[in-house]
Amino acid sequence: MTAPFRRIAVLDIGKTNAKVVVLDAESGAEIAAVKIGNAVLRDGPYPHYDIDALWNFAIEALTGFAAAPGFDAVSITTHGACAALLDADGILALPVLDYEHPYDPAIRAEYLSLRPDFSETFSPSLSAGLNLGAQLHYQKTAFPDAFAKVATILTYPQYWAFRLTGVAASEVTSLGCHTDLWLPRSAAYSPLVDRIGIRSRMAPLRSAFEALGPISAEIAEAIGIGAEIPVYCGIHDSNASLLPHLIGRSAPFAVVSTGTWVVSFAVGGDMDHLDPGRDALANVDAYGRAVPSARFMGGREFEVLTKTIGEIPPEAAEQALAGVVERGLMLLPNVVPGSGPFPGRTMRWLNDEGATASERSAAASLYLALMTQSCLDLIGAGGRILVEGPFALNRIYVAALAALTGLDVVALPGSTGTSLGAALLTGIVPKTAPAHLQEPSPLPSLSRYRDLWIAGARA
Repeated sequence: MTAPFRRIAVLDIGKTNAKVVVLDAESGAEIAAVKIGNAVLRDGPYPHYDIDALWNFAIEALTGFAAAPGFDAVSITTHGACAALLDADGILALPVLDYEHPYDPAIRAEYLSLRPDFSETFSPSLSAGLNLGAQLHYQKTAFPDAFAKVATILTYPQYWAFRLTGVAASEVTSLGCHTDLWLPRSAAYSPLVDRIGIRSRMAPLRSAFEALGPISAEIAEAIGIGAEIPVYCGIHDSNASLLPHLIGRSAPFAVVSTGTWVVSFAVGGDMDHLDPGRDALANVDAYGRAVPSARFMGGREFEVLTKTIGEIPPEAAEQALAGVVERGLMLLPNVVPGSGPFPGRTMRWLNDEGATASERSAAASLYLALMTQSCLDLIGAGGRILVEGPFALNRIYVAALAALTGLDVVALPGSTGTSLGAALLTGIVPKTAPAHLQEPSPLPSLSRYRDLWIAGARA
């Protein structure tokens, strides 16, 4: 059960999609992948994830990959703001709650009186269940009989490790992502775990880099694996994107992890002036260190905009860009309310009379770059900016981010860095760096456009 390994299978569960991939240990490249949508079920006590469908998908994928190309270790990464509540038999005592579920305002008001101050947790008060502590308080308050049966609380990546190994664990990257449950600077549970009476139920803390055990004999037989295959503890997905850059790189630098959420990390940034009212916070990296961060729901926003505008070829948007900047056609926040650096704002277009779909598409990419720059400013980002995930393929976004920040921006194309980061937990050291995306032609000056956009966003 020790490295080096040749191929790593990664279970990667994002908010929108779930996938299982196999990575080559030498190159870090994905050599096989399958994906499904991550459905939210509306039956039961509240909206919840389709755990059975995800499990069946994972087992089917691992079965196929056991035959070809093969794998000799498993790692896991998932979205945050999520926990699994198990009874004494290791069965879910309550469904795994969808963090976008808005719940009883009276319960939320009670929770706000319990949660520690931002100066302790570096966790802002967020909407719905985006604070994991709020979820747990809601479940305990609204469903006391079911919650009384909870014996073990696991952070989400570690739930899937438990399903594969039978070993229960929690881990700091998931505990440290705006949960209200963790003190990043002292690396300890916050007072909230005692205020809501869950300390004894929290699964033991284990390192993300630790192999929890082999795949259980029953599951190994089902998927057709003869040898013992170690399963690593796992990691929160945005921190998985950060991890490859923490290895061998000196501060300061920033990583922008794009997916459903766009999460910006400023390694060596400003921990002392974070504004919780603008969705700035501290995350905790795989080594247990606090990292200033800021975020907005950029991937979801782009999805909403694409449904409205339509699918536009990148070249058409790029050709329209100069005209968009010249006329000041812009989109102001927020497409998706409830998070980000400009809370409480309602989406609106400026100077959009007669705008074509290509022009709106170009303006949407500029909007995403401006939102990202605002996040980076909030956390004192400096040095090189590395863009991970789908937005790395958006040439307007990449070029605009470079122009807006005045910093060197490197786009890492292809799949998200989450899978590679999870694979690195096994101790592999890929020798081949991923190719950088070629940027488009230099943009016209964005200084006037940026000033107008910021004024509009703040109005």
